[in-house]
Amino acid sequence: MTAVFSFRLIATDGKARRGEITMPRGTVRTPAFMPVGTAGTVKAMFLDDVRAAGADIILGNTYHLMLRPGAERVARLGGLHDFARWPHPILTDSGGFQVMSLAKLRKLDENGVTFRSHIDGAPYELTPERSIEIQGLLDSDIQMQLDECVALPGAEPDIERAMELSLRWAERCKAAFGEQPGKAIFGIVQGGDVARLRERSASVLAGMDLKGYAVGGLAVGEPQAVMLDMIDVVAPALPADKPRYLMGVGTPDDILKSVAHGIDMFDCVMPTRAGRHGLGYTRYGKINLRNARHADDPRPLDEESDCPAARDYSRAYLHHLVKAGEALGAMLLTWNNVAYYESLMGTIRAAIEAGRFAETAALVTQGWERGDITPL
Repeated sequence: MTAVFSFRLIATDGKARRGEITMPRGTVRTPAFMPVGTAGTVKAMFLDDVRAAGADIILGNTYHLMLRPGAERVARLGGLHDFARWPHPILTDSGGFQVMSLAKLRKLDENGVTFRSHIDGAPYELTPERSIEIQGLLDSDIQMQLDECVALPGAEPDIERAMELSLRWAERCKAAFGEQPGKAIFGIVQGGDVARLRERSASVLAGMDLKGYAVGGLAVGEPQAVMLDMIDVVAPALPADKPRYLMGVGTPDDILKSVAHGIDMFDCVMPTRAGRHGLGYTRYGKINLRNARHADDPRPLDEESDCPAARDYSRAYLHHLVKAGEALGAMLLTWNNVAYYESLMGTIRAAIEAGRFAETAALVTQGWERGDITPL
């Protein structure tokens, strides 16, 4: 078992990259999709099934875990891997995005952010140093710097102020992280939809010689074309031998297109959230199991899938579970969705290695556009 954190490129096809991140707890095949385990659980799934679906790594959230059950408690219980029974790599985000979007009565300054919990109103302070301390208590393998993420569209002076603050916080996070063999801290490129700010953020962060780099502050409502344009601004400014992580993205189409622009890692709540709301992702595109047309359909979601949720249960039964509000409906559709996302990533990786990424992406897109076949 390796005692170091490393990344190597195995193949490229255009800007698309096939690689591997190696850590003591395992290897992450890239491009990779990380199911979101916000509070130490991928909602409505057993983590054994998440692993069996093809996930090499999951994401945990500093904000939610610091509020409940508390980072110190998780540490006393052996760290997040033991606590959640996931012995494989975990990436934790810094908590910054959730503080900005969920917390009550927040106040931000140079030192950090003070806020009241959205659960019970209790006061907390999150600084760059405390964010790294919490992530260390959780014992995550990849830790993210604390940053300030502003909503888009936004005023350029506000975007610039937040970007510069995030750079100063990145330096503090790097110092707080220190030397942790086998683990990594990633910086987060900010700058909204302003190319010069993205370029500056990426350039300064690259100079810090971190183990990896994320692109933050996108997929927050801006058009997909803007997101891809910003990736094209950022990617050339980042080291080619370090992983690139697009935070909070996204739909299967977002992922496919972002891989084509050089992104290696993704996370998003979309597959799990959609599953809890009756929506299935398949090679036919999205299937809304709430629709009455599925009530008498004996076909599975995808008879060719390796996932039992997609292959072994009829659409009629899934429709019934969703309409009846049964928990099993959310569980099966979430399982299907996570398995589909991981299968898509496997298809992408194989296509890059074979030098057929563009052709494969076109075929996948055609499947979505063709849509579900009409039952006989």
